[in-house]
Amino acid sequence: MLTRVSLTGSLGLALLATAVLPALAQDRGGALAQAEWAQNYDSAATMRVQRSNTPILSPQTLAATEQMVERYRDIVARGGWQPLSGADRLRVGTKNPAVTALRQRLIASGDLDPAAGSSPVYDSYVEAGVRRFQARHGLNQTGAMNITTVQAMNVPAEVRLRQLELNAVRLRSYSGSLGERYVIVNIPAALVETVEGDHVATRHAAGVGKIDRQSPIMNAKIQEVNFNPYWTVPASIIKKDLIPKMQKDPSYLTDNKIRIFNGDREIPPSQVNWHSDEATRYRFRQDPGVDLNSMGFVRINIPNPHGVYMHDTPAKGIFGDDFRFVSSGCVRVQNVRDYVSWILQGTPNSNPETIESIIQSGQRVDARPVAPIPVYWTYITAWSTPDGLVQFRDDIYKRDGAGAPTASMAAAAAGPRNFNPDADDDQTN
Repeated sequence: MLTRVSLTGSLGLALLATAVLPALAQDRGGALAQAEWAQNYDSAATMRVQRSNTPILSPQTLAATEQMVERYRDIVARGGWQPLSGADRLRVGTKNPAVTALRQRLIASGDLDPAAGSSPVYDSYVEAGVRRFQARHGLNQTGAMNITTVQAMNVPAEVRLRQLELNAVRLRSYSGSLGERYVIVNIPAALVETVEGDHVATRHAAGVGKIDRQSPIMNAKIQEVNFNPYWTVPASIIKKDLIPKMQKDPSYLTDNKIRIFNGDREIPPSQVNWHSDEATRYRFRQDPGVDLNSMGFVRINIPNPHGVYMHDTPAKGIFGDDFRFVSSGCVRVQNVRDYVSWILQGTPNSNPETIESIIQSGQRVDARPVAPIPVYWTYITAWSTPDGLVQFRDDIYKRDGAGAPTASMAAAAAGPRNFNPDADDDQTN
């Protein structure tokens, strides 16, 4: 049985209110009638998800995940949960029969206390349960239902059990010593963790590889931080992205400070036949610059056979999205200044003021950490923390073989709304 969190304080008041609301609410004839008031009791605190400082790759996470496997076997043995329908527009204050089914779904996965009852009113306890569910599945914690939340809720308990069993095996493969200081990139979660002394030091949302340009599973070491780097455009992006862009907008390269070189000689864009493959014979280099350069102001050098790395991005808006599968294989890091400061800890360049001064100078500066730092690019779609909180993420690259595609896969397959190329090679010049 999953751990339940007892709701105290205003629970009795909330249950009383949900009991009388049906009599007080006005039925407006629509599928989503509005209750008489929004019921904004201070109920969410007891169900709030606290961030664990336990690293994903740790013996504690492995042990907790193995325990969660047993709990989910029990859930499956008891029939799991029923799929929801007509729930994608529910929110606080809504009165609808679908809310009763939603309550049962949240109770089944431990996101709502059974004492919250079966009222058809979407009260603040249901909102808190939805927020908790969203947090555990890497979704924006709006507290309101939407299609992506419904899709996640409708993944059968049997599929979640298989995910836990498979990922327990994956976690077990990292059971050796990973280092005193190391970095974890969990690709399905689009998340970066820095770890020091067996505790998470910093966390960063990330942008990772699209379905057709996947980020690799690998181990590497952070050797160097490159401030204000050039970006040399790989041949694949020249063909797939730059040529079509130039056919539509001849000023695109100039506007984005991308220069064309034939050897050491610069070629003006007007001299290239953009309706042929001529451009693939040249080298394209984007000037440094936080606002335009596809790597932002910094590149984290992790030599590897895949030619990928970690970097800043001028497209900061992606870090607020539920699904951040947007790159060409590299990993874009949120709050990268904090990340760089952690990497360079113990060196003169770790000071935030120094980092900002280097950025503002616009000059290329290469800085090395005190010692190379191990970095693990992993693929963990289900895990649990010692507090009994279980996390699930979509099998975006379909490596689990556990279930059907979900809304996140459809969103990721569509790709980013605007062109913002991400370098796939190791060329920064």
